[in-house]
Amino acid sequence: MFNDLSSLPAYLASRRSGKPRDLAAPGPSLDQLREMVRIASRTPDHGKLAPWRFVIVPDDQREALAVLLEQAYLAEKPDAGRLEIEAMHQFARQAPALVVVVSSPKTASKIPVWEQELSAGAATMNLLHAAHAMGFAGGWLTAWPSYNDTVRDAFGTAEERIAGFVFIGTPSRELEERPRPELDDILSIWPGR
Repeated sequence: MFNDLSSLPAYLASRRSGKPRDLAAPGPSLDQLREMVRIASRTPDHGKLAPWRFVIVPDDQREALAVLLEQAYLAEKPDAGRLEIEAMHQFARQAPALVVVVSSPKTASKIPVWEQELSAGAATMNLLHAAHAMGFAGGWLTAWPSYNDTVRDAFGTAEERIAGFVFIGTPSRELEERPRPELDDILSIWPGR
């Protein structure tokens, strides 16, 4: 857990995503998840619209999620094979905790939807930072379930989109460092006009 503000840059630089299939118990309690969401909501939000929502899928509803994913997948791909169906079940059951982040833009607002969607992405990243700060690892997945209307409707409305499925738990093995871009490849100094 993070306690020392002087080491905050190094701590933030140490955050890595955990592969959801490699996240094991113990996972966060409901109170810890609520605290993570409270922290995640402290995100840039032009217009103070809160254009995002968080939906915790508790353990006792993981099987219902697996069934939902299977039914939705088969409705879209009736010839799906056994391995594809098993992948839907595995997706629903991985990691001890699952929070679905829903992008919920307020279309009547003068704030562009794009800005609101960026805010939803920032809130999702803050959720990952909160999990890391509380001693857990998180993995943010989209994949097929995020783009299916039936799955979306189980968590929201036609005006909303699933920003991602955030799986949270304790790494069962050391988190891998992935290649990062070279700073000079992603950073420039604007020379003016």
